Amino acid sequence: MRDLGALIGALSADHPIAAVARRAKDFRQPDALADALLHPQDRAYSVPQLYAWLGRCGLEFGRWFEQAPYLPQCGAIAGMPHAARLASLPTPAQHAAVELLRGTMTRHNFIACRDDRVGESQPIAFDGDAWRNYVPLRLPWTLSINERLPVGAAAVLINRAHTFPDLALPINPAQARIYSAIDGKRSVGEIVRSVAGAEGADCVRRFIEKLWEYDQIVFDASGSQLHSE
Repeated sequence: MRDLGALIGALSADHPIAAVARRAKDFRQPDALADALLHPQDRAYSVPQLYAWLGRCGLEFGRWFEQAPYLPQCGAIAGMPHAARLASLPTPAQHAAVELLRGTMTRHNFIACRDDRVGESQPIAFDGDAWRNYVPLRLPWTLSINERLPVGAAAVLINRAHTFPDLALPINPAQARIYSAIDGKRSVGEIVRSVAGAEGADCVRRFIEKLWEYDQIVFDASGSQLHSE
């Protein structure tokens, strides 16, 4: 395994596996390297194959651990000419299309559940009123950069788990005030009430949803579930 690691390290920078070795966590430990390259039952899955496999197993897709790389409304893909057409596709087709556009995804990390469970496989939604009771939580590996900013930006938010640099999220001063109000205690509804006077309630809600899409925050939705029950 040491020889294999040394061999991979000696490959030219344009070798197909060299870029994978730089990004993939599997290449950092000997046992993980063996599992990644030498496992006799290993096989690759595209997004459509993954969805099909879950269906055969009686499972339902919940969400990606890092979802922004798969969403057409995030990063550089949101500015492409066909972004609106991508957004009109069913969710699995969106994920499949963005995987093809990005072209360099090396692994899929996701949450799935039984397809006969009670409740939604993805409980987070913003099309009703339940979101008002969500408590947003900042992720500890997110960085807020305050130097060498784009014009008009108050900060740039970076999730260090992302491998695609276009997923950095510039925020303006109004959005920075909303972001600062996220303390892990107040619900989205409380944050809206505290800052909406200047920004407007719908703008606050949309920005918090955007933070979630970009993997800058997660939600404690237990209060929402108790409220609905």
